[in-house]
Amino acid sequence: MIDTSFHTFSEHLRQRLQKPLPGEAAHAKMASTARYRLGIKPNERTRRSAVLICFYPYQDSIYLPLILRPQYDGVHAGQMAFPGGRMERIDENLTRTALREAQEEVGIRVTDVKVLGLLTELFIPPSNFYVQPVVGVLPYRPDFYPDPREVEAVVEVELETLLDETIVGDSQIEVRGVLVDAPFYQIQGYRVWGATAMMISELLMVMNA
Repeated sequence: MIDTSFHTFSEHLRQRLQKPLPGEAAHAKMASTARYRLGIKPNERTRRSAVLICFYPYQDSIYLPLILRPQYDGVHAGQMAFPGGRMERIDENLTRTALREAQEEVGIRVTDVKVLGLLTELFIPPSNFYVQPVVGVLPYRPDFYPDPREVEAVVEVELETLLDETIVGDSQIEVRGVLVDAPFYQIQGYRVWGATAMMISELLMVMNA
């Protein structure tokens, strides 16, 4: 039964997240050349943010949602991402930021989310953000209500897809008029790269440990 297997999966992931994380070693596997070429370091204007990586059972399998950002005048326009955003003054911590943003962006009922732990915080040079990935589970498939200002589409990704090594590729991607070499995950016709791919890389390394 999926309920039993999902509970087993959740408990294994919770326990693994309490142990030392692979961090930079996992991030480096999916980092683009632009990350190192830019040479941007955290500074006094660097802001904090968080995303929610939320697993749920559905049709005898396990899924998580990614979102497609709309086209806009910004560094992350049109990219695939986890629901999330910047920390606000009302947030007592970054876990609360991730939950609040997920609720605002895709309508996840955060009171039903069980937080399992955190992945390694990641600096994003183009937007000058530190982002904290928060990992949680829902006991059911949520009804998604995407905010059209923030989300063009919600893409439900099966865990088995992420575990398939054939979805990993590498190509040149244009970033603000400059071509950079970037590893990516090919998921349902979308190329997931950059910080989101780096988070997925660490997530997979944690799950496979």
